[in-house]
Amino acid sequence: VWLPPGYWQGDSRYPVLYLQDGQNAFDPATSFGGVDWGIDETMTRLIAEKRIRPAIVVAIWNSPMRFQEYMPQKALGNDSMIVTGRPSGEVVPGPAQSDAYLRFLGSEVKPFIDRTYRTKPRRDDTFLMGSSMGGLISLYAISELPGMFSGAACLSTHWPAGRGGMIEYLQRNVPKADDHRLYFDHGTATLDSLYAPYQLRVNEILRSAKYK
Repeated sequence: VWLPPGYWQGDSRYPVLYLQDGQNAFDPATSFGGVDWGIDETMTRLIAEKRIRPAIVVAIWNSPMRFQEYMPQKALGNDSMIVTGRPSGEVVPGPAQSDAYLRFLGSEVKPFIDRTYRTKPRRDDTFLMGSSMGGLISLYAISELPGMFSGAACLSTHWPAGRGGMIEYLQRNVPKADDHRLYFDHGTATLDSLYAPYQLRVNEILRSAKYK
């Protein structure tokens, strides 16, 4: 848990950003590739520049069952194996555990954070962020728990996972545009080179749902 500058100098309450793959957030010694995301440095800079509100960051580590935890369960249908969507075509054993992960997030992690820290616990002050499979589970979380989260940042969202089933799921379950915000991006090289066709379809779903 990262607390913004000035947290201990007052009694203000703060919005909360929940990050997936939390071991990547702050420390290169624990991150996947030896390079962390620099969340603490970036938050400190943006707060000092008054470009964002001071906020608490909760970095939730994934377990060794990352694909099972992060693959949106209702997007799989009756599949018992999770197709990773990587060019090598491998699969991982099911069943998906993402609905259990959302219960953990919503009924254990968030209540603990709200009890322990001076948070603004309402939906309008509660956000999600993740990359690749972390982007997929962040979108799933805001779709399944729209009363808990108001925004999700999905970076390099790994749409091909589960045979791209998240696209059809989103058509049925997109959160309402009038009180939710979504952010997407992706690159054009390496694994990100697979994402553009999926993202274009998602963009159309969101436009049809009145997102701007």
